[in-house]
Amino acid sequence: MSKPAFQRTLQENEALAKGTMLRVSPRKLSLVAGLIRDKAVNEALANLTFSRKRIAQEVRKVLLSAIANAENNYGLDIDQLYVSHVSVGKALVMKRVQARARGRATRIEKPYSNVRIIVKEREEIA
Repeated sequence: MSKPAFQRTLQENEALAKGTMLRVSPRKLSLVAGLIRDKAVNEALANLTFSRKRIAQEVRKVLLSAIANAENNYGLDIDQLYVSHVSVGKALVMKRVQARARGRATRIEKPYSNVRIIVKEREEIA
């Protein structure tokens, strides 16, 4: 008997999007996630658009999905949104074999990752 998994409940001014099975290691993906953490969505999109990392375009799609979820599902103002939380997780690792010298073999690992982006609406300071 194990405990049920903890489900984080989102507040009414937050929206979530997940990207699963991204073909990159979590270590490399966390570098790209650091580019957009705690930034306004316009600035985060610009950083991802002009980033030279290959996986930045996939993260950009997930961020656009989070923005669309915030606008369509929760009715949030997209001009007030910022990236409040980005988490990177490990998915499966494919194991392959590469032939080496003298009849030996080496294991090649091809990791996959998950990314979870939460955007939040800033409170108006009156």
